[in-house]
Amino acid sequence: MTVAENIEPWRRRLFIPNYQLREAARYAQIGADTVADWHKVGRRKTLSAREGKAALSYLQLIEVAVVAAFRRAGLSLNNIRETREYVAKQFECEFPFAQYKFKADGKRLVMDFQQIAGEKGEGKVLRPDQGGQLAWEIILGRLSEFDYETKGIAVKWRVAGQKSPIIIDPRIAYGAPAIKGTPTWVLSGRWEAGEAVSDIAEDFDLTPEEVREALEFEAVERDGERWTH
Repeated sequence: MTVAENIEPWRRRLFIPNYQLREAARYAQIGADTVADWHKVGRRKTLSAREGKAALSYLQLIEVAVVAAFRRAGLSLNNIRETREYVAKQFECEFPFAQYKFKADGKRLVMDFQQIAGEKGEGKVLRPDQGGQLAWEIILGRLSEFDYETKGIAVKWRVAGQKSPIIIDPRIAYGAPAIKGTPTWVLSGRWEAGEAVSDIAEDFDLTPEEVREALEFEAVERDGERWTH
């Protein structure tokens, strides 16, 4: 068996352009123009280059979501750019915000050093924007909407918030937003076809509340009393 054949199928999907720019913007709750600006080639480019109107891959989507979270936390784009450039160069990774855990320390970004140095890095953080300086520090405010596997890669994004059952996971439903394995667009399609929430929930082994959360995420408007049934 070749190395390529031995790669888990879902890992190949990490690089496939599968998310339209406006779709990514909606998931990250930011403007589409902002997402486009972050990918523009030039001195102030924040994320990986995007050619023309190309869709984004899963890894690009996660980077958009992480940067959006950083911005909501009050971090400057300059700090975000410096951090990303340092990590990309030092650890030779193309999508550092999707491959390494970061935390917000006030107005700066830091990395858990343990994920790089193993047990020797326990309790330490790396400050990429200060040339990789190390510090002993307990940092609060972890980006808890993203789950990273042991070898890197944010394999799960709680796209509608930490407590929401809606996730984007490249291993499930080809990376579409889903609840317990069922894409949210499937649930909204059934409801728009006239089916009751209770019937949809029963068919997919979900609770009525989970179905309603999917409908709200898909921006389906409430029609009379149908959501109550």
